[in-house]
Amino acid sequence: MAKSDLHIKLFTHIQKELEELGIPEHPVSLYQPYLYAMEMGGKRIRPLLTLLANGICEGKTEDALPAAMAVEVLHNFTLVHDDIMDSAETRRGKESVYKKWDQNKAILSGDVMFADSFRLLHHYADNDEFSKKEYSAIIESFTTASITVCEGQARDMDFVSEEFVSHEQYLEMIKGKTSALLAASLSLGAISAHATENQIQNLFNLGIEMGIAFQIQDDLLDASADPEKFGKRLGGDIYEGKKTYLTILALERADEAQKEFISNVLSNENNTESEVTEVLKIMSGLNVLNDIAKEVDQHYEEAFNLLNQFKDTEYKQELKNLLIFLQNRDH
Repeated sequence: MAKSDLHIKLFTHIQKELEELGIPEHPVSLYQPYLYAMEMGGKRIRPLLTLLANGICEGKTEDALPAAMAVEVLHNFTLVHDDIMDSAETRRGKESVYKKWDQNKAILSGDVMFADSFRLLHHYADNDEFSKKEYSAIIESFTTASITVCEGQARDMDFVSEEFVSHEQYLEMIKGKTSALLAASLSLGAISAHATENQIQNLFNLGIEMGIAFQIQDDLLDASADPEKFGKRLGGDIYEGKKTYLTILALERADEAQKEFISNVLSNENNTESEVTEVLKIMSGLNVLNDIAKEVDQHYEEAFNLLNQFKDTEYKQELKNLLIFLQNRDH
């Protein structure tokens, strides 16, 4: 995706603010992992969404920056703890925090990141331009997102041991684990621009749709994308025995023989390529791939409809371009 002048300008603001977070130097064992986590890079999508929502609602960028930093610190906190839970030794091509230090230091550093994300929002309590109601709305949005992300992660962990998971349950998990912070990023940006309740809700809902579309699209790409572009072998989630939107929908539609075969493949640790290929054929025969592709487009379409409630600005166009890029991605 070619970066526009606006994207570059906003990204520069984000990077400058991240460099000026003022993370203390001592205790080193606490703050060095925090600093390391924040310097590992990433697309900075969530703070970008906060700044775009602020612009869409005709606010001032500087008013959105504290909220943008808060969502980025919170997001990176979740990654630090996720890597511990997943025993993931790398993150963005580098050693994960717990691998570079140890679990205890990673847990404690993640805890201070979580607390610090809330500290960053004090800006709105101390700024006379924001009413008590607006500050309350900011804290409510951020707190609810924090809780909902944890609920989504808990559901995802529970799914591993549950024999049956419905596609409705899977969508609820996505709304928590993926959508909640995207939605909060957008709503916080709107609140920082003194937006109306309707504008805030529309942008929140846009984030929910965006998150659902992105995650089930990711599941779909695992079974349909070019492995060279996607970066892993076709059907990688099946090899790993993961419950994804595809496997869940396939099990709901399958006859008894198909259901038994899919379940056996997902539970086996050493599947052959022919077995995984057969699962993909069953999915295709049950119209799982086509129907999920349509569903992805429906969620993106709803996101576009919500965005169209706002008047045309360069900020709106930038968010529209991002949605178009995500919808058309092939890896």
